[in-house]
Amino acid sequence: MDIKEKMHTCELYLPGEEELLKEQMGYLDRLYDFNNTRPTELEKRSTMLKEMFAEIGENCYIEPPLHTNFGGHHVHFGKNIYANFNLTLVDDTHIYVGDYTMFGPNVTVATAGHPILPRLRQEGYQYNAPVHIGKNCWLGAGVIIVPGITIGDNVVVGAGSVVTKDLPSNVVAVGNPCKILREVNEHDQEYYFKNRRINKL
Repeated sequence: MDIKEKMHTCELYLPGEEELLKEQMGYLDRLYDFNNTRPTELEKRSTMLKEMFAEIGENCYIEPPLHTNFGGHHVHFGKNIYANFNLTLVDDTHIYVGDYTMFGPNVTVATAGHPILPRLRQEGYQYNAPVHIGKNCWLGAGVIIVPGITIGDNVVVGAGSVVTKDLPSNVVAVGNPCKILREVNEHDQEYYFKNRRINKL
């Protein structure tokens, strides 16, 4: 099994391999260019993201700076996705995000991990596990998602939460570690924030 296969099969590997680093630096140079675009260069940003990401749908907006390990090369975005400042995608393996999902500022989605055994960490070993985020989710400011997590559709994750276990669809989840607070319910059909009623739109 070569190093690129190991990257995507949760096997231990050494990420400092020369050819891999050379490829990675090319992706990071492109990310640097994206992060240094002007606010008015929206069309340029959109074109760049289509070149940088594995997949990205229409009407996606990512507010720079964006931070990634592989320049988005292993990131799969649906359509109409919004990401606020400082989205960090540790994309050493694949990250999948469904349509209409929103990221608050300073969200981290990590696929890379390191062994608990100190000797293996000292030698530089790493493993990667993919992350799947469903459609129409909202990840609040400062949310952290660890490797191997799957989040269903229509999930709200409260600000500052650390997601260490899978979350099913249609729930509100908060905390560190993140736990399900409740399901999305009838109250949410009438109120959008505390006692603020949804008027006919």
